[in-house]
Amino acid sequence: MNNIFHYISPLGGITLASDGEALTGLWFDGQKYFPHKLISEGTEAELPIFTQTCNWLDIYFGGKEPGFTPPISLHTTPFRKAVYDILLTIPYGQTMTYGEIANIIANQQGAEHMSAQAVGSAVGHNPISIIIPCHRVIGADGSLTGYAGGIDKKTALLKLEKYEI
Repeated sequence: MNNIFHYISPLGGITLASDGEALTGLWFDGQKYFPHKLISEGTEAELPIFTQTCNWLDIYFGGKEPGFTPPISLHTTPFRKAVYDILLTIPYGQTMTYGEIANIIANQQGAEHMSAQAVGSAVGHNPISIIIPCHRVIGADGSLTGYAGGIDKKTALLKLEKYEI
């Protein structure tokens, strides 16, 4: 069963999803790859995981690093999971390039090369935005390329973290 909850952020509505125990989704309303069917079939619920996630979001949008990560459950491919695990290591207020992530994955897999484009696709399909900080991934030239929620939101999130744009 998919449980959902709506949060109003300074950047617009956010929809949360949970399996009842862990967070399974967090999207800006209407963003690219927004799971309309999952949301329309979900049940509105007030759950401890939603309370914990809203607390995390309140701290974050208050301009501070939350210092904890709500329990998350990812239902994805091993490759995407590896990418999301790397995203979770990017410190608050810092960035990493798609190519840097590709190099880490290549090293983990004992491969000579990994496609930054494949990493970009995984990053773009991140089901738990903000908490898994895909907004901290930038282009090789430092440009703010791609963000399913929109470049305006990516810029705002990085500015909130006091990243120099």
